[in-house]
Amino acid sequence: MFKSPVSRVDAKLAVVFDSLGLPAHLARAQPSDRPELGDLQCNGALAAARDLRRAPRLIADDIVALLRNDPAFAAVEVAGPGFVNLRLSAAFLTACAADLVADERLGIADEGRGRLVVLDFGGPNVAKPLHVGHLRSLVLGESLRRIHAALGWRTHADAHLGDWGLQMGMLSAAIRHRSPGLAYFQPPSDRPYPANPPVTLQELERLYPEAAAACRADPERMAEARADTAALQAGDPGLLALWHALRALSLEAQVADFRELGIVFDALDGESDVRDAIAPLVERMVASGVARHSDGALVVDVSDPGDTHEVPPLLLAKSDGAALYATTDLATLEARAAMPGLARVVYVVDQRQALHFAQVFRAAGKAGIASGVELLHAGFGTVNGRDGKPFKTRDGGVAKLTDLLDEAVERATVRIGESGYGAGLDDNGRRVFARQVGIGAVKFADLSGDRLSGYVFDADRLVAFEGRTGPYLQYACVRLRSLLEKAAGAVSGPLLPIMDEERDLLLSCLGFGDAVSEAGRELQSGILAEYAFGVAQRFSRFYAACAVIGETDPAVRASRLGLCLLARGVLETSLDLLGLDVPPRM
Repeated sequence: MFKSPVSRVDAKLAVVFDSLGLPAHLARAQPSDRPELGDLQCNGALAAARDLRRAPRLIADDIVALLRNDPAFAAVEVAGPGFVNLRLSAAFLTACAADLVADERLGIADEGRGRLVVLDFGGPNVAKPLHVGHLRSLVLGESLRRIHAALGWRTHADAHLGDWGLQMGMLSAAIRHRSPGLAYFQPPSDRPYPANPPVTLQELERLYPEAAAACRADPERMAEARADTAALQAGDPGLLALWHALRALSLEAQVADFRELGIVFDALDGESDVRDAIAPLVERMVASGVARHSDGALVVDVSDPGDTHEVPPLLLAKSDGAALYATTDLATLEARAAMPGLARVVYVVDQRQALHFAQVFRAAGKAGIASGVELLHAGFGTVNGRDGKPFKTRDGGVAKLTDLLDEAVERATVRIGESGYGAGLDDNGRRVFARQVGIGAVKFADLSGDRLSGYVFDADRLVAFEGRTGPYLQYACVRLRSLLEKAAGAVSGPLLPIMDEERDLLLSCLGFGDAVSEAGRELQSGILAEYAFGVAQRFSRFYAACAVIGETDPAVRASRLGLCLLARGVLETSLDLLGLDVPPRM
């Protein structure tokens, strides 16, 4: 199994710290904050000084004395109050590179070991088009699915449709007001209900916001919607038939949007799939004392003495008996817990739902649901317009996801035409190229940085071929492919870094496995996005400074070809884990 330079240096530090009687957990290296002073640094002397009551510089001197003759290091120095700076030797880097090149996993650890992780993301509501708010859940969820799979997990991606809540009652009530004579609203008969839905997709997309507005404005309409929701959940045959028709119509359009984004779901289960499990679950929770009655409703107390802020009780059921998000979430989790080997469930949902998931996780613990399963909420911030507020359409409405993607593709088409990229492609090739660039730009922007932070959707900036953008990474991959195609037949050899630019690129590639592990551990695809951008930058500097095909020294040429092969593998795999396509040429 490949071990990264950092993990190998950690092992060496552990031996040194043990011999000096220093705390073992401080024997850690990290990439240097000042690369001009070293490749790695160890700050353990400063932390140990507080416990040992000894000057950190003296502790660092002792560490350096034991490391200085190790052939893994070209230089070991103390800086400042007690930082230990480590410059790795060329021989050490060459040995690490040989191991990485031989590793078919490119240094990615098998952390999952075949355990199952369920990733709950997307979460679209039936009867509503996907809007810009779904973008982050879909893109982040898909990337985390790919990262988990690379780390050796078995993955199960579930869209967890919102198809059993109040919005369905709002829609049926609105359709009844418009067409009260429809068979769905008549007493049951022997005749089958209509096979086709009573509205088109376009009508359905207009109908829901109209219905929601009517319910907000008129208490009687809201009462009708709630009554229809309760009747649907109780099994009314007409409302069930209407629900099936609307669900199928809506889901067909949503699946097309998933396909456009390259999103892969193993299941498109909804809240409705656990509808028969809800009543028994609630009964068990009441019987066990986990749930209690409060003002006609059922609640679960989930506060903890150590809480630094108020965590209110989880509302399990309202007085009218209609299912709530919390109820269906618990029933869904109970169903998932029966999946063989389940070890983790990750909910990729807006950070504004953090309290909800904290309540659900605690209620599950009290009820003994999914015991031993790690429950995680990967929250995220909003997609904002240039004004810094959540992205809206020009008329102030919620932006449809397809509209946002179309705008990015349109800007990419213009930018490609202005730059001359894609020369030689036919019209269809240019269209495919523009979609790969435009959608890749949106995905990379969405995944970059801390997921908890929002970001500004600025299509012109996102599709730029310069700077920290998706097209910049795509271009680096295409340039690498082109270089290696021109070198077809040439022999690659051991990686023997000579110039600083090739050394920097090699060091960056050697950290690939660590970057993937950290991204998976923190549920932060942004860590991998930042890493990939750094590799692309270092390749650009290498490409400008180091001859490859034109290098006259056979050993150096073979080394640089090997480095290009490694960099291509690392970059292409990084982009695949982020969900970005690489165009065949640019």
